[in-house]
Amino acid sequence: MPLRVPASFIKCLLMMKMTILLICAFSIQSIANDGFAQEKITLRLENTTLRKAFRIIEKQSSFRFVYNEQVLPPDRKITLSVQAMPLDQVMALLLQNTMLTFKVIGADLVVIGPEVPLVLGVADVVRAAGIACFGPTKDAARIEGSKSFAKDVLRAAGVPTAAELNAPWAPCVVKADGLAAGKGVFVCRTQAEAKAAWAHTRTLGERVVVEELLEGEEVSVFALCDGSEALALAAAQDFKRLLEGDDGPNTGGMGSYSPFPALSADEVEELVDSVHRPVLAELAARETPFQGLLYAGLMLTGDGPRVLEFNCRFGDPETQAILPRLESDLLPALAGAAEGSLAGIELALSAEAAVTVVLASPGYPDSPETGTPLGGIEEAEAEGALVFHAGTAQRGETLVSAGGRVLDVTAAGPTVAEARENAYRAVERIDFAGARYRRDIAANAVNVHA
Repeated sequence: MPLRVPASFIKCLLMMKMTILLICAFSIQSIANDGFAQEKITLRLENTTLRKAFRIIEKQSSFRFVYNEQVLPPDRKITLSVQAMPLDQVMALLLQNTMLTFKVIGADLVVIGPEVPLVLGVADVVRAAGIACFGPTKDAARIEGSKSFAKDVLRAAGVPTAAELNAPWAPCVVKADGLAAGKGVFVCRTQAEAKAAWAHTRTLGERVVVEELLEGEEVSVFALCDGSEALALAAAQDFKRLLEGDDGPNTGGMGSYSPFPALSADEVEELVDSVHRPVLAELAARETPFQGLLYAGLMLTGDGPRVLEFNCRFGDPETQAILPRLESDLLPALAGAAEGSLAGIELALSAEAAVTVVLASPGYPDSPETGTPLGGIEEAEAEGALVFHAGTAQRGETLVSAGGRVLDVTAAGPTVAEARENAYRAVERIDFAGARYRRDIAANAVNVHA
């Protein structure tokens, strides 16, 4: 069955993609020496307007951009080398010129997709430029950027969460306090696993958080937030482990589906009322109101729901299964949240289900191989699927893999079972040598065995 996609969904995706480019989602490999940075920052720019903006940066600083001609447009990479400059100055200059970039392109509304720019404070810079922004401030984004901060907020708000432990005694969960792209969480059922996870997490340079291991069904609940009010979206379930049967290491997510059959729409609203709204009130009381998408990762235990984590943005890969189910225009809701009022806005969801299967590179998540040619995407889309490009690049006339998680294939159907069948039929059309993907996405929801 062809997947119906609201025009607003396409607009939103384009906005998210452009935002990622505009704020230059940069990766920094620090080799600091005596407090100074000798950095290599990789930026991705896709059009001449943006390059003009960054030429202004060159005039204001000693920065020089060097094009890497091995990566051709539209995926041109620019490498910036910064010598003998404190890292905080590097970041400050990039953030300041983010504002200039948005003014150059004449943005009216900015939707920030990734977590790193949010935690760095890009939303603050955008708002300072007088531009409406869907995304929390730097302080509010700490709800994802620091697990210890999130714990403190949950305690103050009276929202149940996993208990913290003083030491890594199995069974437990060991987490890096900061951002880790979904790969800083270790479920430990034996003491040997706990010890290894503790040692590894400490090498990341982050504070280590240890929690009790909760048992139950895990679910993700999204809500659009305007600083004080929350508008619930659908619930979804994602699959974080690499391998079938929830085995192997944690990843950024190997697939998802929506709706989550164990929760009715009324029950989702009850969860938003008991989790999201108290957290919004607590953040507002701290003078850090949250405007954007608040994603709560929950464990439905025998003693009730417990918060496992928060994301401060549209979480991946659940978003790919939730947004295609929208029958309302998403854009007014994003603008309303950005402007501080969701009053009068409602979002209707299709009764259909959607299932997303992630195709990852060989070697993911530790050492993903890149540069593998990709084919069959048009054939997959001809099956009625949406194929999201998570980590691809164009090399001449050939589309190739360029990251860990490479493609997300989403299909819809009247039931989860039919959506699942449609998604895997589309996956079979894709030519991606050595691709890693789970064959049991949504299997439990339809009571089948992959």
